[in-house]
Amino acid sequence: MPLLEVDNDKCVGCGNCVDVCPFGALSLDGDKVVVNDKCTDCGACIDACPTMALSLPQRPAVKTEDTGQYSGVWVWIEIFNKQITDNSAEILGQGRVLADARRMALTACVLGHDVGHIAKDAISFGADRVLLADDPSLDVYRNAPYAAIIIDLARRHKPEIFLFGASSRGRDLAGSVATDLYAGLTADCTGLDIDPEKGLLVQTRPAFGGNIMAMIICPDHRPQMATVRHRVFEKPLVDMERRGEIISIGPSMTEEQISTRVTGFIQETDKVNLANARVIVSGGRGVGGPEGFEPLKKLADVLGGTIGASRSAVDAGWISYDHQVGQTGRTVRPDMYIACGISGAVQHQAGMKTSKVIVAINKNPDAPIFDIAHFGIVGDLFKIVPALTEQFKKRLSA
Repeated sequence: MPLLEVDNDKCVGCGNCVDVCPFGALSLDGDKVVVNDKCTDCGACIDACPTMALSLPQRPAVKTEDTGQYSGVWVWIEIFNKQITDNSAEILGQGRVLADARRMALTACVLGHDVGHIAKDAISFGADRVLLADDPSLDVYRNAPYAAIIIDLARRHKPEIFLFGASSRGRDLAGSVATDLYAGLTADCTGLDIDPEKGLLVQTRPAFGGNIMAMIICPDHRPQMATVRHRVFEKPLVDMERRGEIISIGPSMTEEQISTRVTGFIQETDKVNLANARVIVSGGRGVGGPEGFEPLKKLADVLGGTIGASRSAVDAGWISYDHQVGQTGRTVRPDMYIACGISGAVQHQAGMKTSKVIVAINKNPDAPIFDIAHFGIVGDLFKIVPALTEQFKKRLSA
């Protein structure tokens, strides 16, 4: 039931609240406001009321269970084209680290149809146990049936930590699960660690536009939940000799109970593939304009790489958003990242600092990018980049 209250002595029936309600939860009965069950207590109507006739009392606190009842690290395994996604494999690797630190088991939740091989893959990436829901109703991701299973499992088994990929599906599912479980959820994490003193999950993510790196804990509610960005952790090596337990579970909803149908997928063919690029040549404010990316493209072509960009270059309209690397763009982990004319603010570093080799080219010797670069060149990128391109052409054609 909604908590929104209407003071009929103050209400003048102007209808402002009805107009701004995004859920159609308010209506006028004569000159009085009526609230129906569609109300989510979002508060949008309160600011619109000129007579302050609407109020929203504080929602009663949810009673927290004994956190000692919860144990284990869980990872939801995202599947696409019958294969485990790289993001999920990376999270399993870090989940193994967290589980070992807590001396707990690592559990993978595999939902789909004809995905028994995924359960084995999860074990090879570090899982001790797999909860496998294999049913035709789970063949493609839909929020309702997936969330119903995950919520039921979490309530019965009480995991201490639950991790999801920060993909569109992972964010969708994690949000639904956290809401139903009244659990804390940190989105788009770029770091996960265990506090050695309190044993809490320390979740790191950029905040305030990337100006700070926030370290977030959830001391009172379980499970501790987070969505994790692609490429922030290294994909673990496959160990086909590992053995683990696979537990089969049934679906929580029948096909008739599911209101949505997936009719097909449209593959984007022209999108820049930064996530899987082995070499990325990125430009920032220092390239000076759209034409400044031309020498960078030539270098990227020679190296078989892809063009990236900082937010400042994208905001200036010099290159499309698909190329943006950083806290508000893509997180990448290439074999080589060449930063040209990029100062290296924390927002940009959040998206590329885990690259295996970082090469920085900048006129300013004090630019922050040099603090994380493996190799740095101080100078004019318009002289250095063409020279590098020619040298790579000679070396690679030899």
